[in-house]
Amino acid sequence: MEHLSEVLKILDGALAHDSRKAVDYANLLAEKLDGDGQARQARAVRTALSKRPVRSFSAAGLRSLPIDDTSQAETIDIMDPVEADERDLVLAALAQEQLDDFLDSVAAFDRWDAEGIAVPNRLLIVGPPGTGKTSLARAIARRVRLPLATTRSDALVSSLLGQTSRNIREVFDFAQAHPCVLFLDEFDALAKMRADSREVGELQRVVIALLQNIDALPESTILIAATNHPELLDRAVWRRFGHQIRLELPRPADRRRLWVHFLGDKFTLESHEVDQLVGVSEGMSPAAIQAAASDMVRSAIRSGMGELTLPLALRRLARTLWDDYAVFDDPATEMRTLRTWQPKVFTVRVLAEMFDVSTRQVTNATREVTPDA
Repeated sequence: MEHLSEVLKILDGALAHDSRKAVDYANLLAEKLDGDGQARQARAVRTALSKRPVRSFSAAGLRSLPIDDTSQAETIDIMDPVEADERDLVLAALAQEQLDDFLDSVAAFDRWDAEGIAVPNRLLIVGPPGTGKTSLARAIARRVRLPLATTRSDALVSSLLGQTSRNIREVFDFAQAHPCVLFLDEFDALAKMRADSREVGELQRVVIALLQNIDALPESTILIAATNHPELLDRAVWRRFGHQIRLELPRPADRRRLWVHFLGDKFTLESHEVDQLVGVSEGMSPAAIQAAASDMVRSAIRSGMGELTLPLALRRLARTLWDDYAVFDDPATEMRTLRTWQPKVFTVRVLAEMFDVSTRQVTNATREVTPDA
């Protein structure tokens, strides 16, 4: 039976006298029926709902979020990622294949479950900072047309004995009661190896509570976890995630796509100039490239030129790449350093125009630099 998981959750809400849960999942069922081209059945569900109106779950206007008793802070954030730009998401071939496999598994869950071969909708995303773990979670929520419920580690992890475990339980209870994608960001804060801390007793309780709540979560509910530090995760945690995606720093072709996308049509560079950016940005994350591109565009607008040039782009990028900020405190030092770094781009004439000085001043400042032939 298609959409059995939604039907069961509607039934569960009705039996528990939780009308909001029943309505939320009934609305989700109607959306899925619409997506399957079954407009008449979707209309029948909505007609039944209209006879007993109950406010349905959405990111906007929701006030019943779980909170930490100590700080009174909400332990999750809710958003509708309807405007997520998937062009910002650049995946290697294997990661894209793993993503497609996960989405296919989610879409066909009821069918696989009926045949006894369903894999729980659990995904673990691993990767360095800035590689797009959060963007990937948003893209998944957008694909399945569900709100994204993201845990807030600052509120979820409490200093009080036992409070963190209670917070975890309330977050998972919320995910069971409302159609959403539950996203456990900074997952290693909860799932560290139990033998790797001085607070072994409390840490064991937190990990055990986490494992128990994952096991109790309906397998059809989408759970995503993300971490920068997979080496810290408890071994038992890995077994709970049948789907895993490892994100890496972008390769040259991926960096080219990112530069072209983030610079936009108005401030695009020539193809060979983009190649230059691709070469010098090795090791940068997608988030770092996005930030650098935004900085370049703002600088081009402030300059009044109305266009982005390669020298301006590289000068701004240097501020991201170089750790020695003293370079930028002295114009002569910056000119000399830029000339040494990219002599074919930062010629004497270009530097003179860029720093609004004479070519003689540039020559004196860069006297020791021998440009490439």
